Amino acid sequence: MLRPEQVRYFDNNATTAVAPEVIEVMLPLLKDHWGNPSSAYTFGNQVLKYIDKARCQLAEMIHAEPTEIIFTSCGTESINSALHHALKAQPGKRHIITTAVEHSATLNYCQFLRRNGCDVTFLPVDSGGQLDLELLKKTMRPDTAVVSVMYANNETGVIFPIPEISAICRNRGALMHADAVQTPGKLKLDVGDLGVDLMSLSAHKLHAPKGIGLLFARQRGKFHPYIIGGSQERNRRGGTENAAGIVAFGKAAELAVSRLADENTRVRALRDRLEKSLLESIPHAHRNGQAEPRLPNTSSLAFDQVEAEAVLMMLDQLGICASSGSACTTGSLDPSHVLTAMGISAARARGSVRFSLGVYNTSEDVDFLLHHFPKIIQRLRAASPE
Repeated sequence: MLRPEQVRYFDNNATTAVAPEVIEVMLPLLKDHWGNPSSAYTFGNQVLKYIDKARCQLAEMIHAEPTEIIFTSCGTESINSALHHALKAQPGKRHIITTAVEHSATLNYCQFLRRNGCDVTFLPVDSGGQLDLELLKKTMRPDTAVVSVMYANNETGVIFPIPEISAICRNRGALMHADAVQTPGKLKLDVGDLGVDLMSLSAHKLHAPKGIGLLFARQRGKFHPYIIGGSQERNRRGGTENAAGIVAFGKAAELAVSRLADENTRVRALRDRLEKSLLESIPHAHRNGQAEPRLPNTSSLAFDQVEAEAVLMMLDQLGICASSGSACTTGSLDPSHVLTAMGISAARARGSVRFSLGVYNTSEDVDFLLHHFPKIIQRLRAASPE
């Protein structure tokens, strides 16, 4: 079994290592302050102070008010909650607009809503993975309740023009939801500048544990909860708070802000060196998606005449972690829906590998990958009947 120190990890868009600083702030909530924060007695109620601090840390990261933060269990719940609220808040509107390259949390919930009487438009993207804003304007209708768009694509890293999309929504009377799960620590997050009404985040993408997320909901009338239960989260999300996870999320947000410059300089340079070298050293290699604007850590590359599954298996034998796309669709026999929507052939999509770097990646990690990867492609192509 590989030890953590033997792993070269290039799959940070799937999940991230929990930062030591984050583990440290969690421990008191697991060892000493383990009471129920909704309790009437001091032992439990004092946990609320930790939750309140974390709420402020997260609000500061996205430039929101603490009261606009709703804690959830993950990004998927946040996205589902946002769409649920948008429809319940506007009962006369049953039209939803999203894109063909969204995360499965959005696509599958929209398909569910479609089966239950809603009308859903899935906007296409161009060959670079970008949206046509004029098409969005033409698609808007008087009964459009919400437009839900990724801030940055999890497979290609392509960044969508959220402020412009939000402005279109405001002018047409629709709510705007951004799936910003991939962006903390990589892009500046300011809900005022972005103009969004709703925004989803997930802690395990920014070096905190899995099982905790948040939904930003702009203070505008009643919020319609997706999970009905107790009065937690000011009656906006039932269920006992994951106090240790929330505290971890708050600390991770603080770290993400402090590491933003590193992601956009050192990590970007590592990504660029990796991408440039592989494209130059391996014949018939291609980048999927536009070069910019793009997340500073993400590179999706296609290698003709190979299957990504075989590439990833050989990388795994060397202790290198990468992926063929979203972790939530791993195991599917179908090519990536993101790459297919961009007009990339099924064969090329099946030969695509995503590298997503992070603040813990080093120049030595990249050197190790660059030493072995071309040999892997060469071996697989030599064995291919093509």
